[in-house]
Amino acid sequence: MDVTLSEMLATFMESPLVVWVRTLGPLTSNEEAGSEDRVNMFMELVDGVFLHKIMTQIDPSPTHQRLSKNVNNDVALRLHNLTVLVRHIRTYYQVKNSHACT
Repeated sequence: MDVTLSEMLATFMESPLVVWVRTLGPLTSNEEAGSEDRVNMFMELVDGVFLHKIMTQIDPSPTHQRLSKNVNNDVALRLHNLTVLVRHIRTYYQVKNSHACT
């Protein structure tokens, strides 16, 4: 079964988690489902900035690391942003779990 990259991207962008994230705010200025727009939305997800905004709404406590707002397809900046995001999520759940155990 040959699946094109465009089809895989379309399937990913229609997945439940992405649909939920998109309910929290527009990923791009134009939410049309065109191929180029899907790529832009995907890139906005993987640069970590939009996901960090969502996590900050869930847990507004400040993180100790700054996020790079202009990733411009730089893999190192994207990795930095996603690392900051994962640390924020991990800290949030560790704090929540420690409060639940006490």
